[in-house]
Parts: sequence; structure tokens; C-alpha cells
Amino acid sequence: MADWKPLLDARIDLRGLPLTAEEGFVASRLDGATGVRELGLVTGLPPEKIAAALDKLVSLGAVAKGGDAGAKGAPPAALRAEPLPEPTPEAPPEADEREGEPTQEEEASTGTHRQLFETTLRALPGDERASRATAAGEPELSALCFDPLFPVIRALLDNPGFGLPQARLVAAHHHTALGLEALGARAAFAADAGVRRALLRNPQLPAGLMRRLFGGRRLLEQYQLTVSREIPEQTRRIARELLRARFTTADADERVELILKTEGRCLTPLTGLPVDGKTAARLCARTFTSTLLVQNVARWAAAPPTLIAHLLRQELVRRSPALRALLLRHPNAPSDANR
Repeated sequence: MADWKPLLDARIDLRGLPLTAEEGFVASRLDGATGVRELGLVTGLPPEKIAAALDKLVSLGAVAKGGDAGAKGAPPAALRAEPLPEPTPEAPPEADEREGEPTQEEEASTGTHRQLFETTLRALPGDERASRATAAGEPELSALCFDPLFPVIRALLDNPGFGLPQARLVAAHHHTALGLEALGARAAFAADAGVRRALLRNPQLPAGLMRRLFGGRRLLEQYQLTVSREIPEQTRRIARELLRARFTTADADERVELILKTEGRCLTPLTGLPVDGKTAARLCARTFTSTLLVQNVARWAAAPPTLIAHLLRQELVRRSPALRALLLRHPNAPSDANR
């Protein structure tokens, strides 16, 4: 398979295409910067399924058939999406959200565009603003991104000049569910880290769009959303629901990674969810050196008996009567632990 870098036409609304869930998932990962070979790593799908999905998207006119990497598949500068980095153990929960924060110049430009809308464009009738939005150029194009009406945003999305800078403005400042849903349906925009970050901070982010954008993310990334101070409480609540749903289907290694890298902090929003034997076995194969991790596991009602027994044998616990007593109070503590 040639390693070209497919890019969706930003004007295409995926909801109007006859795509399966799998094909839609592949489409959502086409950002013009990810090669076909990398799509296998990003999606976890075999090459033949990726090839079939791309052929379908090409046949529907949603993506141009590319050649070598960096040729036809490369996106124009205005639509080039920023790849989402993998979270690292050292990064604080807000690290990914801070990536690509607007510069002072961009913030000043945003203020200028908002002022243009408030002082000049808002006075126009809504249908006239929608009509102008389809062919507007700068600075009017960016100024109309502050329009509160969904028909104006829908018209902007059909404007050939509408790119990532405008998509980020809409994601940050538009407050109708229909407008945000329409923006999120354009995969080239939804794949951009800046757009996703702005959507997360928008208190009007629809729950359905939140689930589509973040429901398939790794557990660690989903947990980071639940504790981020940068997003509204209602969005964190949805993130907690996504984390619980994702935890029940994740593999053992990913569950263990989440528990260890958060030092058990993740167990609070996961209250009531048990783990399977494979996850318990992976945890029992580890040496525990974090007091906080042991404390959080000891307060986890669903902690498996084998894990409690394993913790009681750890050197950290042997040297701490308080930790040992905490573990012995757990309902799953082995009955012969005091012998």
C-alpha cells in the first residue's frame, strides 16, 4: 500500500455519506499529516480494512486519491491539522490542552474580529449575514465566526476560505449545539488539536459530539479530561461517563497503565467497576513503591483479594503499620493475613 497522506475535503459532511461505523472511524483520522501506514497504528485496523475504507471515501469524493507521501495527499496550509500527541507520564493533566495555545498576536486578532462583528455585522439581518458568509473574505470571514446563529455558521462551513483559524474561532465562541455539531462533522477540523481544545472549553459542547471525539481515546487521556481545570464541570461529567464506559472494554495492559500512572487516583471515578483476572494478575506482577497508590487501592471497594494479598507482602507495607492496617480493613483482605 502506497504511503500517501489522505486528507478529507473539509466541505464534506460525513453525516451525509453512506459510511459504516468503521469507515467513519477511519475518516475521522484523516488529517493530511498521517500516512496510510500510520493509520494502522492510529486505528488498530488491518491494512486491508483501511484500504477498503479509503477506496470507499475516494469513490464518494470525500478524499482525493493521493500518490507518494507529501504529494496529492498533503493538505493545504489552511487546513493542515495538528497531530494529537500521546500523553506522557510526566505531563500534567492540562499538558495536551495547553499545546498550541494562541499567541498574543492571535489573541489580539481575535479581539479585532469580535469587535468588527459587534460594531458592524451584528446590526445586519440574520439572513443577510448568512448570505454574506458563503463568500466572505478576511477580515469579515473571521468576524462572522462570532455570529450566534446556526445558519450563519452553516454558510461559513461552505465558504472555500474557511480553514483551521476560523474553525478554532467557531469552536471557542459559538454557542448552539447545531453549529458545533456541524463543525465537528467536518473531519479535517475535528482532527485538529486546537479545535478539540476549544470545543472542550466551550460550555455548550454537545454530549454526543464529546462522545464521538473522545469516546475512543486511551484511558489515560480520558482520565486527564476528568480532572482538567480548563474545561467546564458538565464536560468533566461527560468525561467521567466516557472513562467508565471505556474502562469496561479496555484491555488489561491499558487498565494497569491507568492505575499505575495515576497512582490509583483514577479509582475514585471508577467506583463500582471490577477488574478481570488478567488485570489483577498484571497488577500483582508489579512491585509497589508508592504509598499513595497503596492507599488508593486500599480504599477501592472492588480491589481483588489477590491484589490485597499481594500488597500485604510488599516491603513498603511491611514497614508501615498504618498501610497494613488500612489494607487489613478492606473487605477483600485474606482471612489469614494476621497469622
